[in-house]
Amino acid sequence: MDSLELLAHPIRLRIVHAMGGGRLLTTAQLRARIPEASKATVYRHINLLVASGILEVAEERRVRGAVERHYRLRQDRAVVGSEMVRSLTPDDHRQAFATAMTALLAEFNAYLDRERADPVADQVGYRQHALWLSPEELGELIGELRAAIVPRMANRPSPERAQHLLSPIHFPVEAPPG
Repeated sequence: MDSLELLAHPIRLRIVHAMGGGRLLTTAQLRARIPEASKATVYRHINLLVASGILEVAEERRVRGAVERHYRLRQDRAVVGSEMVRSLTPDDHRQAFATAMTALLAEFNAYLDRERADPVADQVGYRQHALWLSPEELGELIGELRAAIVPRMANRPSPERAQHLLSPIHFPVEAPPG
């Protein structure tokens, strides 16, 4: 199974999101993040991600006679390469986008269902901005966003940090006049 096929599933994508930022999580912790999925479903998707090398076992501990595994994300393996993206058909893009939106909606609903969810205090944003950009300006904007985001991806969990899901999406809404 290629990386797109592995990541283009809402449950697996949510597992990858949960594991971001250097987190070590157990299957039980991942199940708590995805309560609408059965225990067997979460286990199956974790096993697929481990078999593919996207997740790895970081440590194992004996807990009440069972082995508790803490998993780590292999960020370098949890990507869809540019060659793969270039080979996608429009229907492949539709499917990948629908999966990403399904996972994003599930994450947002899980956030709102938390007891202390406060979208105002948490500075939740879901705005859209229509920008007129040349190909060069779009390239500059993408570079500036990457320059702002990539260094923060190395942040580790700490008591003063909450994990945030940032999902930049951009596409032309109309063709340039020509």
